[in-house]
Amino acid sequence: MADGPSFASQSLARHLARGVVGFGGLIGSIALLPVVGPVSLLLFPVGLLALRGCPMCWAVGLVQTLSSGRLERSCTDGRCELRRRTT
Repeated sequence: MADGPSFASQSLARHLARGVVGFGGLIGSIALLPVVGPVSLLLFPVGLLALRGCPMCWAVGLVQTLSSGRLERSCTDGRCELRRRTT
């Protein structure tokens, strides 16, 4: 179990879907501003909600989702190593 917070999703497809909705909402809220006016800003909170409030946290979660179950951390005598998990 990791010591820090986990931003990973249960599956890669779910995480990528959250990214599409999140970044689409953020970009759409600005890009559609000249077309539909301030109403487009309603997409901004949708995008933030999908990204759980932080685009960088989404990116960290992507890495965690990709490495989930493939890496293990072991610490011995104050020295920690990250290795591929052996089955």
